[in-house]
Amino acid sequence: MSSPAKASSVTLVSLAVDAILCIAFFTLLYSVNRSHVPSDDEFYIRLWAGLASACMTGVFWFCIQMFRVVLRAQREAGKQG
Repeated sequence: MSSPAKASSVTLVSLAVDAILCIAFFTLLYSVNRSHVPSDDEFYIRLWAGLASACMTGVFWFCIQMFRVVLRAQREAGKQG
């Protein structure tokens, strides 16, 4: 049995919104993390603040995607009920 094809929820607008949110989140965390790196060397401050911010931004991106999936499922469940 084949199921009916569902429309893709990925659009250029959603990709642009995700990119803007992730860039803003990375910038915010980078500025916060810079003061928490225990070094006086500017290279290492930038390196570790950037790596930590990148990791946390990846988690933020996963959260955005999970939110979109749950919101879409709730909207579809509301239409059926």
